[in-house]
Amino acid sequence: MRKNGYFSVCTVLLVVAGVVLLPGGCKKGAEEKPAAAPTKDIVDTAVAAGGFETLVSAIKAAGLVDTLKGAGPFTVFAPTDEAFGKLAAGTLEDLLKPENKEKLASILTYHVVAAKVPAAEVTGMTSAKTVNGQELSISVEGETVKIDGATVTKTDIECSNGLIHVIDAVVLPK
Repeated sequence: MRKNGYFSVCTVLLVVAGVVLLPGGCKKGAEEKPAAAPTKDIVDTAVAAGGFETLVSAIKAAGLVDTLKGAGPFTVFAPTDEAFGKLAAGTLEDLLKPENKEKLASILTYHVVAAKVPAAEVTGMTSAKTVNGQELSISVEGETVKIDGATVTKTDIECSNGLIHVIDAVVLPK
């Protein structure tokens, strides 16, 4: 019996030693690799994502491409193509005219905060100062986060120079 007990203890120790010493032994789950840093800036991320063609066209028309491809960090509350479609008929076409470049830039920079603000922080805020100098109002109603009345539909899209939070409407400066 003693031999069996000795044998059992030795077997257990060898098995445990093997688990600890073997590559990958005694680890919980697969080894976690740090997430690769995003390589696309805000503009390139919006282009690649699809659904932001109108926003990207507006960014180009307003002369903001270089700014939003810059170092940042920025947080962009990005309206989808569908959100731009909710504007009154003719509004977008009018804004995209060269003579309305400043007005368009003002509207677009109203969607941008000059900091990286993840969703977890946004939910604790009541407002955020935008690049155009005005404040966006932020409200949380249950699980829904609203930015000047627009609903946030997707959050924390990582970019090399900030974050994108998707909203379902174009918000307009006061």
